[in-house]
Amino acid sequence: MRRAFGDALVSAGALAILLLALTALDSRVREQISLRFSARPAAELANVGERVRDLTSVFVEVARDQSIEHAPLLIFVLAATVLVMFMLRT
Repeated sequence: MRRAFGDALVSAGALAILLLALTALDSRVREQISLRFSARPAAELANVGERVRDLTSVFVEVARDQSIEHAPLLIFVLAATVLVMFMLRT
């Protein structure tokens, strides 16, 4: 039980770091986040589902664009991760 909780925390932390990196690197994400959090609270509660959907689509689009632009680096990181996992298992 404790290990599962720790693994969930690590996964959530990795996702948070990824979202922070996308926010820091791409102006489209910063713009969308500032638009989402600058609205009035009452109006924000009424459209929370739509706002989350829009923000998620922007994150997905930016992540796809970044991965296409940096495909060789992405492949290298993936291969390095697999190799490190094999090293840690043995």
